[in-house]
Amino acid sequence: MKIAFLFPGQGSQKVGMGKDFYENSPIARELFERAEDTIKINLKKICFEGPEEELTKTENTQPALLTVSFIAFRLFEGIVPDYGAGHSLGEFSAYTSAGTLEFEDAVRIVNLRGKFMQEAVPEGNGTMAAIIGEDIEKIKEAIDKVDGKVEIANWNTHEQIVISGEIAAINRTIEILQPKRHVILKVSAPFHSSLMVKAQERLSEVLDDTVFKAPSFPVVRNIDAEIVNNPERAKEGLKKQVASGVMWYPTMEKMMKELGIDTFVELGEGRVLTNMARKIARELNKDIKVFNIYDMKTLEDTINEFQKA
Repeated sequence: MKIAFLFPGQGSQKVGMGKDFYENSPIARELFERAEDTIKINLKKICFEGPEEELTKTENTQPALLTVSFIAFRLFEGIVPDYGAGHSLGEFSAYTSAGTLEFEDAVRIVNLRGKFMQEAVPEGNGTMAAIIGEDIEKIKEAIDKVDGKVEIANWNTHEQIVISGEIAAINRTIEILQPKRHVILKVSAPFHSSLMVKAQERLSEVLDDTVFKAPSFPVVRNIDAEIVNNPERAKEGLKKQVASGVMWYPTMEKMMKELGIDTFVELGEGRVLTNMARKIARELNKDIKVFNIYDMKTLEDTINEFQKA
């Protein structure tokens, strides 16, 4: 068995997240308190009660997801993964779990990251769209024909690709491409595009002032699906990631085909990454096992399955 831990990003959040952990685990209570002391936000209320509009504010979503993911990691003790990876924001959770970042530093940074991303582009100037059922090369060809800023933001699976950029350029790309299906995402900014360069510059300054340590397990980073074993490459990847695409499909393909990962555990709210892992495994004709840990029951179920293995 070769194991990878996966850490979810924005889109996985929902009201009620982390509450079961908090009510049943001293570790969870301690970590929520430490997060709140760091960023001076009532994170428990936002996570447990909402409202959803407050939870989905990116400056709240990011520390909320990171905190719940790190709690899940801490509670799933005794299992050391062969590799880790996180989707966008989740890469911070991966490095926190690997000991590259201290928990308080990570919470503070992702809270600022959310603010920087929100402030980088005036609201209404950019958007994102999920293109479903089209090959990435066809999407790139359509993008090449468009004036204005539009780029690949998330390569999630072979046929689920998110583009990001200026609204007019996004609309023109869709018009040229005529995809089988597309969805304009409910986001307030064109994340993971070069329009985020101001956010990248501001985040880089914060990261340069933060202590990074070597990860206790290697992390496959978003920007290029390369394996990270040292702190400088971790920092470099997190800086570039804000204004670069999330290469999730290449990351998962590398894990399944090159690194021989056959067991994936998603740590944190939701099932987004394990659902994508199943889809990618089918595309690659790979047999994998997937687990989720987002409350005490899923924690117990996963521990029981690992004990049987």
